[in-house]
Amino acid sequence: MKNITLSAAVFVALGLFAFAPVTVLAHCDTMGGPVISDAQKALDTGRVNYVLPWVQKKDEEEIRHAFEETLNVRKLSPQAKAFADRYFFETLVRIHRAGEGAPYTGIKPAGTDLGPAVSGADKALETGSVEPLVKLVNEKAAEGIRHRFERAMELKKHASHNVEAGREYVKAYVTYVHYAEGIYDMAASESAHHEGGGEDNATKHQHGE
Repeated sequence: MKNITLSAAVFVALGLFAFAPVTVLAHCDTMGGPVISDAQKALDTGRVNYVLPWVQKKDEEEIRHAFEETLNVRKLSPQAKAFADRYFFETLVRIHRAGEGAPYTGIKPAGTDLGPAVSGADKALETGSVEPLVKLVNEKAAEGIRHRFERAMELKKHASHNVEAGREYVKAYVTYVHYAEGIYDMAASESAHHEGGGEDNATKHQHGE
């Protein structure tokens, strides 16, 4: 269990280093993503509960209101249905992302390439096997550490030659240490959180268990 948590944390840490926040959190704003998939299911069945887990409790009333409006409008015509569905998708994604502290930048087309980690995470849930994802993430983390270590080691050899060489080494050293520290701290923080049951208990509370 700790290996899985570590890998998930490493992915987040790597994302924070390598990408902008919009990219890291972009999975849920695509037409093929899980949020809109559940939204479509909710509209087709008339059951708003399919989408409520995607928003915070404080936003639940706004989503319920948008859902009822959408159901009423989509009855009018095929054109109205398409417009109303789009309105609900955009409202849901916007509120979901706000709850994550992320900006809303519109809905991306289905099939948008979100990178191997996101695809691997989804595939792991589909197949029930997380090992390919663990391997992928661990390899990428190791690659990042090794690259920064090797650069720091090379510059260390010349650090005492002059001030500028020393500064180059210090810059590489700081990058190397902060990268490793960021991955470790994220993993340790996530591990402690899950061992304490915080997220699991919050999820159970949300579903009334």
